Amino acid sequence: MPASPRGLKKSHAREAMELNEGLLTPNSPGSLIEIEEQKAGIRPAWSLSRPNPYSTLSDIVSEQAGDYDAESDTLTLFTADGNTGVPKVSNVLNKLVKFPGGENPNEEVLSAQESMLALLKKAPVKLDTLAGVYLPTIQNIFGVILFLRVPWIVGTAGVGQALLIVAICCTTTLLTALSLSAIATNGVVPAGGAYFMISRNLGPEFGGAVGILFYLGTTFAGAMYILGAIELLLVYIAPGMSAFGPGPVDPDSVDFVNNLRLYGSAVLMMLVIVVFIGVKYVNRFGGVCLFAVILSILCIFIGFFSTPFAGQPDVCLAGQGLMESDEAGDCTQEYLRSVFDWVTNTTSVERIQGFPGLTSDVGSQNAKSTYLGQGEVAHGVDGFKGQVAETSESTSFAILLAIFFPSVTGIMAGSNRSGDLKDPSASIPTGTIAAVMTTSMVYFCSVILLGATTEGTVLRDKFGESIGGRMVLAQLSWPTEWIVLIGALLSCLGAALQSLTGAPRLLQAIAQDDLIKALEFFGKASESGEPTRALILTACIAEAGILIASLDTVAPIITMFFLMCYAFVNLACAIQSLLKSPSWRPRYKYYHWSLSATGMVMCVLLMLISSWVYAVVAMMFAGVIYHYIQYRGAAKEWGDGLRGLSMQAAKFSLLRLEETPPHTKNWRPQVLAFARLEVSDGSTKLLEPSLVHLAGQLKGGKGLTMIASVLLGRYQDRWQEAAAGQKTLKRALKTASADGFAQVMVGSDIESAVTYLIQGSGLGALRHNTVILGWPHRWRTQHSASILLQAMSVSRSANLAFMVPKYESATPSESNPARNSIDVWWIMHDGGMLILIAFLLRQDKAWSRCRLRIFCVAEADDNSIQMEQDLALFVRLLRIDAEVFVVEMVNSDITPHTVSRAREFEESRAAAYGTPLASPSQTSLRRMNTATKMNAVLTERSKDADLVALCLPDPLEDDDPLEYMTLLEELTVGLNRVLFIRGGGREVITIFS
Repeated sequence: MPASPRGLKKSHAREAMELNEGLLTPNSPGSLIEIEEQKAGIRPAWSLSRPNPYSTLSDIVSEQAGDYDAESDTLTLFTADGNTGVPKVSNVLNKLVKFPGGENPNEEVLSAQESMLALLKKAPVKLDTLAGVYLPTIQNIFGVILFLRVPWIVGTAGVGQALLIVAICCTTTLLTALSLSAIATNGVVPAGGAYFMISRNLGPEFGGAVGILFYLGTTFAGAMYILGAIELLLVYIAPGMSAFGPGPVDPDSVDFVNNLRLYGSAVLMMLVIVVFIGVKYVNRFGGVCLFAVILSILCIFIGFFSTPFAGQPDVCLAGQGLMESDEAGDCTQEYLRSVFDWVTNTTSVERIQGFPGLTSDVGSQNAKSTYLGQGEVAHGVDGFKGQVAETSESTSFAILLAIFFPSVTGIMAGSNRSGDLKDPSASIPTGTIAAVMTTSMVYFCSVILLGATTEGTVLRDKFGESIGGRMVLAQLSWPTEWIVLIGALLSCLGAALQSLTGAPRLLQAIAQDDLIKALEFFGKASESGEPTRALILTACIAEAGILIASLDTVAPIITMFFLMCYAFVNLACAIQSLLKSPSWRPRYKYYHWSLSATGMVMCVLLMLISSWVYAVVAMMFAGVIYHYIQYRGAAKEWGDGLRGLSMQAAKFSLLRLEETPPHTKNWRPQVLAFARLEVSDGSTKLLEPSLVHLAGQLKGGKGLTMIASVLLGRYQDRWQEAAAGQKTLKRALKTASADGFAQVMVGSDIESAVTYLIQGSGLGALRHNTVILGWPHRWRTQHSASILLQAMSVSRSANLAFMVPKYESATPSESNPARNSIDVWWIMHDGGMLILIAFLLRQDKAWSRCRLRIFCVAEADDNSIQMEQDLALFVRLLRIDAEVFVVEMVNSDITPHTVSRAREFEESRAAAYGTPLASPSQTSLRRMNTATKMNAVLTERSKDADLVALCLPDPLEDDDPLEYMTLLEELTVGLNRVLFIRGGGREVITIFS
């Protein structure tokens, strides 16, 4: 135990004072390294110059802050010499929480420098849940189908089947919204919406294929909204505007189709010009459109309860069909007999209320379906001249389902705006699900109230010919139909503008990813940053949709595109939930892989039910894009796109894994743990089972585990013992529930064998990235300290993470779990290794009951309040539940206690090596000062912690193993379990999705 400061000699106190004042400059005549060099004529391996994988990070800090000081007095043990290139957390924490709003810094595999540089800018955030997610999502969901087709769907399918259609579609979008919420809160989604999420979760092949389909769906949606606007204009608002044929034009005629094409093309041109001028005008207009839509729906619902009221028209029923209003005359049998030959004395003719209201019995009459063929006025009854007949080729449950589904799309609005939200992880789930629930209730209520207030024949009158060419929903509006007409028109134009604004940016994002060579031209933006080239292509594709000139034909096409996109969103969430990769940490917790899988199956079934032909075409189209991207990627990497097809599955997978280093999101600890074996009387015993248990407890990372051991001697003499030892290690792996391999190497010396295992273990991409070596408890009397430094040196040169557990008590297990806390002391920036390992340990049942606490150290020049705020924000962005603390260490003066401990070490070293007693060097005193003061803070804050995760200091160049181990011992006195961790030189945890 260290001596008490009160028991120090007076000379030590005076010496400490002189050292702090700079009056005394001690020197050390020699170290163990110099003695060994003199005896052997060589320098040990750990003294060689080693590359510092974090060396560029100091440049980042000095560039941005201008005050980076690697030689901090307070934390000299962590920053002196060997660690000068590794920035302290206090210097870079404020950079870690800053991220760009329009690009993803983890686009490619990032080095530590690139990852840090990409996090330096922060986009302003200002939108809350209501303005940023809820209202835009409602605006995107409500649209042309609600106003123009929902009454017809209710009249044709009946209230019962219409409710089933709404339930199927809304359940599908709700399940997709749950999956979307999980993915969108699994990190920052800077831009790209569904394409970004799918491509980053399922890979570029799936992402590119679905991205193109989503782009086409958004573009055709723009065409559908424009067609709906023109239909509103020519049929209900200004029928005299017809350019072909005398107005008003019959909606069944060729002239009406030509009008749709002409006016649709003209409106498309005007909207494209608006988008080209500037997005800010689109956003301003969007607010007006949203207000108009909400006001229209309110007026309709007021009208449901006010019906019947003055101004609502009656209709003329002749036989089983309604008469067109301009042909009905006074709606008497005599008049109709004089005009139409098909009217006889037995033909019933009566004028009835088209909107009898809630007090009538029309609800029971509208409960059943009435599917009609083209030209029919009732099931199996053809219509006559002057009657309102079905205009579609045929109607069925599947057709109505395909037409209605676009009215529940638009749930991606919140995730597309994630960069503009104050708190995306809270706003996206809350706003999206609330919007889905709100719109679902509106649709359910609309179906029930339409069926309860309006005659079924009027509901089936798609273009309102029996009520004077008026819109059915507009006639239900109170106080005037013009509120709904204007609101519906603005809704269509606003939605079309949003589609024409979003689709080019989506295409530009796909093109900039360089997945499809033919799209490279459209990835470039104009001088103002607008995707002008992509906008032109979008306008051309939208024009193709307008030339179809049929709302009922375009809607099923859009259904296919969106259903496939939603299916892949659900697939991405299901796969991530089942794989449970370390980067899968969504802040939204109310999801499950079974719900996502159900949502995916529903999307596929809806595609097949709606139109199996369209579904097959869409899937084939996506398949062609998928294989093209896969082929082009293979050719780019290997020079032969078909080469991979001839490989065996295992070989193919290994080569694919080895193409590039793992992305930060896919990084997981692949562990090589060294465990000591004891061989006696032909049997082997594992001496360090805690190492195997630690490796097993990291299995939540889904990484590979390799347990290795070394036997001294010749392999020819000890091969049987090596085989027995391998079986012992395999049994230990099984006991620890760890998936992995065991290996025993026989060598002439331990250092060389450890070096060979670190360098050569694994195959291809199935190699370790983390080395675990047990604490050398007998380091004072054996050369195990030299082995530790040797392994650290080799691991550092290979850019491997390094972990050293120092357990004074048994490792927690499932039967005896830890219940207090895991304390992370994050002092040096290690790429997030400390936080990731602590997070993975908590996934194991042995540690799951522990709280996670993260500590940072603030020095004299640090703003501790700002550091704590930044740390809390950073942890929240990582989607990790943890308490955060900032501990101040402002006094760097060397204490008498430090001088005493340094003197004691020099005495023990002189006795161990038989060298003259020397005064401790300035660096040794500073390092010992850090160790003693840090230990005081650790024991004060973390004495009762079940585990203390701590940055492993790098040894100095030519460091004495005994001095290094003494410092680590001094650092951890009084702590029960300590896990030293050193990062491998790359970012292993990210705030991004």
